[in-house]
Amino acid sequence: MIAGKPPLQQSQLFSLKGSVLTLSILTLISFTYFSFKSLRPPLPFSPPTPQITLLPSSATATATGTNTTTPSQPRIVAEKKEGNVGEEQEDNDDDFFTDIYHSPKLFKMNFEEMEKKFKIYIYPDGDPKTFYQTPRKLTGKYASEGYFFQNIRESRFRTEDPDQAHLFFIPISCHKMRGKGTPYENMTIIVQNYLDGLIAKYPYWNRTLGADHFFVTCHDVGVRATEGVPFLVKNAIRVVCSPSYDVGFIPHKDVALPQVLQPFALPAGGNDVENRTSLGFWAGHRNSKIRVILARVWENDTELDISNNRISRATGHLVYQKRFYRTKFCICPGGSQVNSARITDSIHYGCVPVILSNYYDLPFNDILDWQKFAVILKESDVYQLKQILKSISHEEFVSLHNNLVKVQKHFQWNTPPVKFDAFHMVIYELWLRHHVIKY
Repeated sequence: MIAGKPPLQQSQLFSLKGSVLTLSILTLISFTYFSFKSLRPPLPFSPPTPQITLLPSSATATATGTNTTTPSQPRIVAEKKEGNVGEEQEDNDDDFFTDIYHSPKLFKMNFEEMEKKFKIYIYPDGDPKTFYQTPRKLTGKYASEGYFFQNIRESRFRTEDPDQAHLFFIPISCHKMRGKGTPYENMTIIVQNYLDGLIAKYPYWNRTLGADHFFVTCHDVGVRATEGVPFLVKNAIRVVCSPSYDVGFIPHKDVALPQVLQPFALPAGGNDVENRTSLGFWAGHRNSKIRVILARVWENDTELDISNNRISRATGHLVYQKRFYRTKFCICPGGSQVNSARITDSIHYGCVPVILSNYYDLPFNDILDWQKFAVILKESDVYQLKQILKSISHEEFVSLHNNLVKVQKHFQWNTPPVKFDAFHMVIYELWLRHHVIKY
């Protein structure tokens, strides 16, 4: 028994060594196999070509107190299908699509796709003689609201079939309420009741809880009135002239509506650099902190033309508007809201706007590169305003001015609407947001 024990242990030892050796060989073979497999290129994958692809846009210029940018928003690309090369139309707009756009080619393709497909349903409810359906007027500081109400009915984007609609327009006008003397408290009740009626009558709101619905208001009273209906503000797309994202405006959901004071008193300016001899200009009411500071610091300056009140008509015919023609930079501080019609005045008259308003989500800023045709400052920069403007070289100013002329068409309302005008730009913004909802 004792004599046979060592051979048994020796046999076990050889068996164990053999198992380890076998395991090592198998492991080596496995690693070798997976190593060679990892060196092989992946098999080609050819999914069906989609009609629409979402791409992130580049960072956009936003007037803020911290130089932050708005969240990136999707770009929709109308991709070319295979086999349609011979059907491509020649692009005659190469000189139009310059670097004033973040993505010129994408904008062009997306715009064409929008024109072909985009449909909006207007709820027919509400008496046009009261607060619904029709604009109050097409003039004044809040003309943008009126033009949109009229343009949407004149455009190819309207559909009478709600089942074909991508978005639904809630045609209630707080501007008309104000014109009829409706108290602010009653405005909120009217908006609430109108919306409740639409929700009870139609199935469309409840499908998305209002995410594919939008309303338009330019007057600040209208903004406050709709804010009294929380589920409307939270869920629906707000198209507003006072897009301040420090008080509830959501850039990736809502749309900044340019405040345009139409009709313009004088023709558009531009391509007149040699006539612009004044460094900077501002005149207006001191109805905000930044305007008070601007007037106090610079009203006696010899190079900046700063007035602490509106220019009286008694001084001459259209004196205020004519100042825009001879000025390089027009100062645009926020008033009671972040926005100001002075920005679009400056653009129209060819005077480079100087945005001096924190937390302002500039109109069309995910399409247009505002840095190419405007000077965007923080409100705290007001104390160095003249030094900043004088540091801009003549070549840089000429470039800003020339680019400004190129964007003028985007800040002009027409009836009926014209391709690439303010109405179409707002519709394009809505088209982008429709695809955010869709995807």
